Amino acid sequence: MFIQTESTPNPATLKFLPGQTILDLGTADFPNKEAAAKSPLAKRIFAVGGVARVFFGADFVTVTKTDDVEWDHVKPAILGAIMEHYQSGAAAIEGESIGSSKYEYAGEDGDIVRQIKELLDTRVRPAVAQDGGDITFHGFDRGVVYLHMQGACAGCPSSTLTLKMGIENLLRHYIPEVLEVRPATA
Repeated sequence: MFIQTESTPNPATLKFLPGQTILDLGTADFPNKEAAAKSPLAKRIFAVGGVARVFFGADFVTVTKTDDVEWDHVKPAILGAIMEHYQSGAAAIEGESIGSSKYEYAGEDGDIVRQIKELLDTRVRPAVAQDGGDITFHGFDRGVVYLHMQGACAGCPSSTLTLKMGIENLLRHYIPEVLEVRPATA
């Protein structure tokens, strides 16, 4: 098994591409070791010292390291953990898939929210996945779109610029009711 790695815009995060499907549907974010209880793969990666966060996409794993370790020291152990996991034959996540949460909207803003979600799914999320992350919709209130950044995007130095200059401009161009984009407070 050959696992490729790619850098991301976040210097604390690397993208690992094992050449196999990680999740059939959605994404899964493990912001800490406790959140990884139902994921044998995430637990193996967190067992490597210096791992702060793990994120799964369809065919990639992004790992964020703590500030006190260097990639040269933890990268080989993470590669080993991913390889061991696939050799074990275990699922990435046990039981029901975690996946990205989908917020359903009804009422007067329903059409606007559907347009926002469609633009996010077709234009934003594929580009963000290339960088090892994901962006999920969390709400729309009085012209303000609330988005949650995951994976390599969480804590990335350029995440504010991505939200404001990239996503906000795109949404405002296509949907006049959108006035601003802000990060969702978990």
